[in-house]
Formats: sequence, C-alpha cells, structure tokens
Amino acid sequence: MNWLTEYVRPKIRTLLGRREVPDNLWQQCDACEQMIFHRDLERNLRVCTHCGHHMRPSAAERLEWTLDAGFSRIELPKVPADPLRFRDSKRYTDRLREAREKTQHEDAILVAHGAIEGQKAVVGAMAFDFMGGSMGAAVGEGIIAAAQLAVLQEAPLILYTASGGARMQEGAISLMQMPRSIIASQMVKEARLPFITVLTDPTTGGVTASFAMLGDVQIAEPGAMIGFAGARVIEQTVRETLPEGFQRAEYLLAHGILDMVVSRLEMKATLARLLGLLRGPVQADIIKL
Repeated sequence: MNWLTEYVRPKIRTLLGRREVPDNLWQQCDACEQMIFHRDLERNLRVCTHCGHHMRPSAAERLEWTLDAGFSRIELPKVPADPLRFRDSKRYTDRLREAREKTQHEDAILVAHGAIEGQKAVVGAMAFDFMGGSMGAAVGEGIIAAAQLAVLQEAPLILYTASGGARMQEGAISLMQMPRSIIASQMVKEARLPFITVLTDPTTGGVTASFAMLGDVQIAEPGAMIGFAGARVIEQTVRETLPEGFQRAEYLLAHGILDMVVSRLEMKATLARLLGLLRGPVQADIIKL
C-alpha cells in the first residue's frame, strides 16, 4: 500500500463516483401501464406517448402550457381560514396547512394574465391536488377576481376546471360559490368578452352545476370525466344501467353538451384560434353598436 492507493484512488472515486439516481425518472401510465421517461412525458405535456392518456397536471403547469412566456400570476383575495371551525377526522385548518405544504398554493385555484399566441387573455386553473379541487370561498373569490381582471383589461377569460365539487368543510358558504361563480361569468359576458371553459378530468359536483357549463365555448380534454353525481348514485336513483362511456367527454360531445374535445397537445393553438374568431372584426363591430 502506498499514497497512490491510500489517498489518490479514494479521492478519485469520491470525485467520479456514482451519482444518486432519482427515483422518479420513469412514470407508469394509469391507462396502458407502460413506463414513460420523465423528460419524454414533460415534453408531451403529461400525455402518454403510448396510448394518449391525459394525466393530471398541476394548475401551474396548465398556466405555463396555455400562456406565452412572461405571463404574471395575480394574488387572490384572502378569505377566513375556517369560518365554521369544522372538524371531522382532523381539523379543517390542519387539512388546509397540509394541502398548502404539498402544493405550495394558497388554495385550489391559480389565476394569471398574459397572452395566448400574442392575444391577451386571463386564465384561471383549478388545482385538483389541493383537496380535490373542491370549491370553497377562496375558489369563489378567485373566479370573481379573474372575471374582474378580464373586464378591466378587456380580455377574454378562460377557466380550466378540475374539481370534486363543493368543499364540505365550509358548508353553505361553499354552496354559495355556485351563484357567485355564475355572476362572475355573467360579468364577462355583459362586457361582451369571450368566456371559455376547459373541462378536465375530473369535473364534478357544484363546479359542473355552475360556471363550468356556462362557457361561450365549452371544451374538454379526451377521456375527461364530467358530471354532477357519480355514476353509481345515478344508477341507484333511476334504477337503470347507464350507457358505456357515460359522463366521459366523448359521450357528452356526441350528445351536444360540449362543443369540442381537444387534445392537450393542441389546446393552446385551439384557444388562440377561438380567441381570434371571437375577438375578430365581427365582434368588434357588435361591441361598437
């Protein structure tokens, strides 16, 4: 043994040793169960490269994929943290704290303003990973803030929905966000500005029963589950076997409830084209009248 083996070789091994390999380099598709390299999945906007299944992204990713570079997120109004002092298996305040630590969001909606292929727009995106995207007072305030900003900037409003419905921990306060969100959509329409909803998987409950179905154009991602009550509850109520694909985007499109089903890979271009049509010379002439 000499200084080469005792000192130099260990030093080289330390410098050139194995790097720790992250455990999230590959992700399995929920639909086809194929493994996808994480960079390929990111480049494909979290759409499976094998079967086209649309995985659930974060609200922040929605904004990045939709708006041109340089957009700005807005700070949303604060609401009382626990108006009913609700507690089930744990305190509501604890659930909020855990959701905020997990997502780094204040609540289940993000709002930003910028441009879509050069055309100004205000975009809101619901965060399903924040307590199932449930709609409480904070979400209601966020939708109203988005509508007010759209009217102020004379810009179209686009809302991405992803929600399990009303937030039970806020009781009637949560239910009141349904009419409030409808009023917000009406503000945009009265200003003769386009209001577009993009329904993603899942969109259910009070969100479906309010602003989600009021868009001038209603778009959905492929395979998105969209409905009010769950299929099992409906079957038990009407005592009928539901058709195959019931409450999926393609079924709703075939029955006239949706206007379009658009792949995430084509969503930004589609929205830009719609804004160009809805904000073109024809609408400008109508506004002047």
